[in-house]
This record gives sequence, structure tokens and C-alpha cells, in this order.
Amino acid sequence: MNVRSWLRRKPFSHAANNRSASSVAAYEPVSYDLEENLQVLRRLFTETPDMNIRMIPIGDTGGQAALVYIEGLTDKNSINNNVIKPLLNASGPFNHAVMTVGRMTVQNEWASITSNILKGNSALFVDGSAEVLTMGTQGWPQRAIEDPQLETSLKGAHQGFIESVDQNIALIRRYLPHQELKIRNFQVGRRGDTRVSMLYLEDVAHPEIRQELQDRISRIDVDVIINTGELSELIEDNPYSPFPQLMLTERPDTAASQLAQGRLVVLVDRSPSVIVGPTTFTSFFQSVDDYSTRWSIATFIRLLRFFAFFVAICLPAFYIAVISYNFELIPVKLLLTIGENRGSVPFSPFIEAIFMELTLEMMREAGVRLPAPVGQTVGIVGGIVIGQAIVQAGLISNIMVIVVAFTAIASFILPNYDLVAGVRLIRFLMMIAASFFGIFGIVIGLMTLTGHLIALESLGTPFGSPFAPMRFADWKDTLIRAPLWKMTKRPLSVHATQSVRQGDNKPEGDGS
Repeated sequence: MNVRSWLRRKPFSHAANNRSASSVAAYEPVSYDLEENLQVLRRLFTETPDMNIRMIPIGDTGGQAALVYIEGLTDKNSINNNVIKPLLNASGPFNHAVMTVGRMTVQNEWASITSNILKGNSALFVDGSAEVLTMGTQGWPQRAIEDPQLETSLKGAHQGFIESVDQNIALIRRYLPHQELKIRNFQVGRRGDTRVSMLYLEDVAHPEIRQELQDRISRIDVDVIINTGELSELIEDNPYSPFPQLMLTERPDTAASQLAQGRLVVLVDRSPSVIVGPTTFTSFFQSVDDYSTRWSIATFIRLLRFFAFFVAICLPAFYIAVISYNFELIPVKLLLTIGENRGSVPFSPFIEAIFMELTLEMMREAGVRLPAPVGQTVGIVGGIVIGQAIVQAGLISNIMVIVVAFTAIASFILPNYDLVAGVRLIRFLMMIAASFFGIFGIVIGLMTLTGHLIALESLGTPFGSPFAPMRFADWKDTLIRAPLWKMTKRPLSVHATQSVRQGDNKPEGDGS
């Protein structure tokens, strides 16, 4: 077949593919005949060698049953002890009550039956019955609860979410064992059929925000959702912004704390992180350790984070601006030192900064992708060897190496990975602006950045709160961290239906 004839072929019909033999069988009713039901099963599960069909005699009655399950998704001990043994020892007509499985449902539609089998449940077909009993016998492999990798804590709990949504909900319930903690489940994905659970405190979370998040999740039409990052991008307000409008966390204590403040938490099955919303810009500078240390120390660390944020986005751009345009801002002695170091550098400050920043980003990615011991070695050896070699070769000045190193340290101080990723992108934009307009370009960039933050929203609530709009009552937990006994009300930005979250807990000791 030549290229021209191949291009003239009839296009592939998606409608015909969707109405395949298996999809047609899914709409057929369940039969009373066991053998006919097994034939339908084999049509629905073609080329599925991990599906097991086990024929089981029902006690001494002479009846037959077929147990269907997927190997690797079920717990064999539960199947043997709670399904097979009760069937073999049954006496009299078959009754669902002989089963000792904790969760059972009766199904009579093939679409529901196949969905349950693929999710790890077992399906029991009984000869002479048009009802199928699906039983909760899930038992897929899963890892143990471990310390979160991205959100380490010095004084907080050392427990992180895992890839099971039921286990993650249980971890949150340990912090909030209250009847007002509600769970709303969704099924997202035409092929993956991923379970998505939305958690909230019914008497605290605002009903309109809950409905907005529910509508956004319900409108998602995709094949499959793999992790929370995909879901977050599909439901956030502005996907073109470099800033995340929804916070992802791996810590159950952080999720429980956000729920108590009136926010919503979304869990995705098979993902070890959860989504928190609505959030504000200052939420990404808060850490769980801030509330475990003294308020004065926590305030100092939080101010340090905000300072590091501006250093991470502005320091390379400031270097380009003062060297290229505004060198009159540099003291004379420092200017002479910089001039002496840059005397043999053949590139402009902008090219010099871009080269070093790209080198830093490549080393950062190399350290992340490699195994932990090798990644640490590559980071240390690469930073020392490459930096020293470049300076000795006269390609980069010593001052530029110091600027890049200080910028990297400042970005590592920020506690949220998604915020750090946005800072890395904004840094390059600020460098471009500084290369064209100097200090004036940096000012334009900061004004644009401020306007963008003010215009952003998170689930319809202002992202710039409590600074835009101005809400002085929420300043107790933004740039500073006031004493816990002073934070008697929930943040106004979440529009909680109950604003008061604690009583008068001011210490009354001898120092009062």
C-alpha cells in the first residue's frame, strides 16, 4: 500500500469502536442461567488472564455458584474464609446471610457488576438467580504509612498519606472524630473511574463554596485521573497562572487543620496527596511547625520566608540591572571589585545569569531524578567542580556564582513545592525585564506580579486576601504568627459559617 492510498482510507470510527461486542453485552440483563452468565462474562473480559472464575457447590443442596474476581486486586484470605467456606458449609436454600463479608451489595446490571469486579470486589453468580452478589474483598498491594517526603516536620506527626483513599480518610478522622465531618464521593473518568472524595465540616464550610467545588468536579470529562495534580489543574480558577490556587499536602495533620478552619479537602484514590481549597497567597508560606514552636520564633521564620521569596525572584534580575544600567547604585569599592572580576568575562550580565540559572536548574532536576545517594553526590560535586571550573575559565564571574547560590538557598526556604516551581519561572521573566529596562523593569515586573495576585481567585474567593481585599483581622496569621490564644476566629477568606473557633484561652499564670 503506497502513501497516497493509505491517506485515502476511511477514517477510524470512534462510535463503532464504542459499540463493540463487550459494550453491547454490558447493557444485557443478568440471566437466570449460570452458564449463560459465564458466557457473557467471557465476552466482557476478553484477553483478561488474571480474571478467575471458580465454580463452587452450595453445601449439600446440589446448587452451583460461580465466584468471579481479579487476581492481585483481592484478598485471598477474605475470599477463602468469608466466601468459599460459608458456601461449602451452607445447608438449605442459598441465602446471602451465610456470607461473612463486611460489605455486600446486590446487582442486576452488567455495567455495575463489571465495574465492581475491576475495583477488586468479588462477584457471586448463583444458578437460578438473576441477582449477583458483589462483596468487598479488595486486597491490592499498598505501602505502609511513612513520613512525608516533601513536607518534613520537626515537631509534627511523622505520618503521611498513602495511595488508598479509605486509609487517608481514616488518618484525617483520627484528628477530627466528629459527626459534622462529611464525605461526598464522586466517580471521575470514563475508563479509570477514579474515586474522588470531598471532605468538609458541614457546620463550618460555606455552602456556596462547597457547591462550587462539587460542580467543578462533576463537570470533569476525562479518560482517567492519575493523581491530584491533574485534578487540581482541571478545577483551579486560572490554569495559566504560575501560582497554584489550590494547595497540595501529604500531611494528615495539615489537612485536618485546614478543615477546622473551614476549608475543603479533596482526596483522589491512588494518590498520596490531597487538595486543599480555597487558599490564599499567604497560605503557601505557612508550615505545620509554625504552630508547634513559640509564636515569636514562628514569626521570625515566616518573615524570613517572605524575604526569601523576593530574593528568589529578584536577586538575579537586580544583578543584571545594576551591572548593565544602574551601576551608580553600587558603592565605589564594590564596583571596582566587580569590575576586576568581570574583566575577563566575555558575556553580558544577562547571558551570564541565564547560563548559570539554567545550569542550576539542570543540576536540580538531575539530583531529583537520580537515586538519593547519587543525587546528593551529583549536587555537591557538580556545584563545586562546575562552579570552580567555570570561574577559572573566565566564563563566569565570582559575583555571579554567589548570586546564583544565594538565590538557590532562598528558594529552598519556601515550604511549598508548587510555589517554588512558580518562583523558578517568574525569576526568568524578571531577568528578561531587567535586561531591557534595568531597575525600572524590575519595578514593572513587581507591579505586574502584584496585580496578577490581586486578580487571582481560589474557588471564587480572593487569592490576595487579607491584603486585597484588606482584612486586618486575618493579619494575625499571615506575615506574622500571633499567639494561638489570640487567633479566636477563623480566617475571613474562607467565609466560614461559624467564625469563632476557640474561646478565651489566654494564659493566666504569674507572668500575666
